[in-house]
Amino acid sequence: MTTNAPRPEVLRYTAFSSDPAGGNPAGVVLDATALDDSDMLAIAADLGYSESAFLTAPPEGLVPRQEGRAYSIRYFSPKAEVPFCGHATVATAVALAERTGPGKLVFATRAGTVPVEVTEEGGTLRATLTSVEPHLEEIVHSDLAEALAALGWPAADLDPAFPPRVAFAGARHLVLGAATRARLADLAYDFARLEALMHRLDLTTVQLVWRESATVFHVRDPFPVGGVVEDPATGAAAAAFGAYARELGLVPEDAALTLRQGEDLGRPGELTVTLRAGDPRVRVSGTGARIG
Repeated sequence: MTTNAPRPEVLRYTAFSSDPAGGNPAGVVLDATALDDSDMLAIAADLGYSESAFLTAPPEGLVPRQEGRAYSIRYFSPKAEVPFCGHATVATAVALAERTGPGKLVFATRAGTVPVEVTEEGGTLRATLTSVEPHLEEIVHSDLAEALAALGWPAADLDPAFPPRVAFAGARHLVLGAATRARLADLAYDFARLEALMHRLDLTTVQLVWRESATVFHVRDPFPVGGVVEDPATGAAAAAFGAYARELGLVPEDAALTLRQGEDLGRPGELTVTLRAGDPRVRVSGTGARIG
């Protein structure tokens, strides 16, 4: 950004809650045309949120181009760019819908094309993103042991019904199942040790999960590679978890799952994960609200 260029407006929205004090806050820049990478990283670091989103014109060929509803979008944590961020996508979609009305949007991300639909019910906007095609990977025993050591979790604290896997639906997340709600609530980990492992494995977060019922899960996401201890509500990890749960037969191929996140941080949020038989992609939806 040149020294004479005006600083773009930086909006603040929360995602996966209609209460500005809940969910996961994100910075949103609706016109980042004048910004370079260092500018975007500086804005994200200044805000201190887990991620901020920056919009520019869409690439040629992205559809639909009509009505100005398609964009290129980039996501920056306070430390680095990430390929995809669900909560910042939801926050951005809500911000756009407040200005141009509900409807369909398309975002070109580093991970691929992500359609989003925003609807309005009773004055509340809800955004639903559709992930890129997901996949799972095994994790080798030594890497799992290192993750557990960094978390301070004995292996006996894992739920055997949730085999550890790396799940991808736009970004890579290590999924670990907690045997009890108390285990999930007690999160005090070695920041530097987990960060080093996550960089080596190219992980965005670690998705820690406890199952309350057939369709309700409580989740937490350490995010040291982004420069924050924990992400309060994580749409990319929710999409990855939906793919994980379906592929391992933990839920039906057609399912609507509720993920509750942020309660242990005092920022409760709710993510809805929808799975459709015959469609490998995962849909993640939630509300949003402007902060301040």
